[in-house]
Amino acid sequence: MADADSAPRKSPHLYSIIIPTYNECLNIALICYLLFKHLKDYNFEIIIVDDASPDGTQDTVKKLQTIYGEDKILLRPRAAKLGLGTAYVHGLKYVSGDFVIILDADLSHHPKYLPNFIRKQLETDADIVTGTRYVNGGGVHGWDLRRKLTSRGANVLAHTLLWPRVSDLTGSFRFLSHSLTGFMESRSLEEPKSCSI
Repeated sequence: MADADSAPRKSPHLYSIIIPTYNECLNIALICYLLFKHLKDYNFEIIIVDDASPDGTQDTVKKLQTIYGEDKILLRPRAAKLGLGTAYVHGLKYVSGDFVIILDADLSHHPKYLPNFIRKQLETDADIVTGTRYVNGGGVHGWDLRRKLTSRGANVLAHTLLWPRVSDLTGSFRFLSHSLTGFMESRSLEEPKSCSI
């Protein structure tokens, strides 16, 4: 009988999931559990970039490593709170997968949708798959009115100025080809193919 590691997978790829954290001690265990639950048929690693959270987030991540393995959950801390964008860039240094998924630790991006992202990428050969709040069935939960208005206003402004082919430019629920992450640094790739779900 074949063991679980040799069982057929739905995709031949390795997926690297970058999760920046700051004071996410209560959420990080839940989001990791949900990732392992919803991605059980896929090969993936979780790269947690913690910005010196004072609430014990790193201690929680170390406990998760004893449960799931240090090869599945990689803790890549930084010395101070340096911001979300630079946390993603820091996490990209440690990616070993074919694809990169960026995910917020505050549970605003539910891992149950990731199999749909993977399926959409396999169907379309897209370099980018993005989750959007602004399509039928999309939305947000737990946001106050100010945050909703800020997001919507920023998207309206961006659409007015840029005329992009995606509906949500301010969200960070993204799935990227690893080759595209090199593009972010070199800017030498042809225009990537993208789709929204």
